[in-house]
Amino acid sequence: MTEILKTFALMPFPQIDPVAFSLGPIAVHWYGLAYVAGILCGWLYARRLAANDSLWPHERSPITAAHLDDFLVWVAVGIVLGGRLGYVLFYDLAAVSENPVRALEIWNGGMSFHGGFLGATLAMVFFSRRNGIPVLSMFDIVSAVVPFGLFFGRIANFINGELWGRLSDVPWAVVFPTGGPFSRHPSQLYEAALEGILLLLVLAALVFGMKAFKRPGFVSGAFVCGYGLSRIFVEFFREPDAQLGYLAFGWLTMGMLLSLPMVVLGLWLMLRTRLRAAADA
Repeated sequence: MTEILKTFALMPFPQIDPVAFSLGPIAVHWYGLAYVAGILCGWLYARRLAANDSLWPHERSPITAAHLDDFLVWVAVGIVLGGRLGYVLFYDLAAVSENPVRALEIWNGGMSFHGGFLGATLAMVFFSRRNGIPVLSMFDIVSAVVPFGLFFGRIANFINGELWGRLSDVPWAVVFPTGGPFSRHPSQLYEAALEGILLLLVLAALVFGMKAFKRPGFVSGAFVCGYGLSRIFVEFFREPDAQLGYLAFGWLTMGMLLSLPMVVLGLWLMLRTRLRAAADA
């Protein structure tokens, strides 16, 4: 079986050092650069969206460039703290219970999108209330740019050879250095394509084509639902976390379980927005 799977591994794994460069004793990893690239690209795109008054209700953006500049620090803290706490609670609680110091060992990896999502959500709520910005409008503009971070993050996962997929003999399967002598789905690239590129284009079509910002909450709902569906789909190709395995039925994973409420929440937000728009018409 091993030799058969290796035979079909036609896509060689790029031997890229996880460390992009070093500054003396400080090693700068690709994963860290992915966070920086995602936040900066999202920030620049958000500034463009905020500057276009025609996209917003009453032809006036409630969010200024200065707001977005200040929000950078808030969202960065929310993503990092939420992502780490989410990973500990959802995926690594048993190990952390035995060794609490492990929760602080961020250099050993371990970030959860769902935790980062919750952390960023709290940051948006607090920041919006502090600055008198409609919360749903803040959610919408941030949701429209999040796919940048998802794209760069999944590419970094691929470079690190982590979070790889299940065994496969598809022509584009990859033998990851950390995944044993087996060819596997490059599920990180599937996620980069769906959660990053495709979702970004769909949300852009809603923002520019349908002027969806004029219905606060709709873009947020589309993002949450779109991410949840993308993640559930890719989980069928992604190897479940070793410490958890399959939760039930021989296929249900923690990623699916955490994404299902996102689909429901996203659909509810979009439906609620449409009903309110119909009532106001």
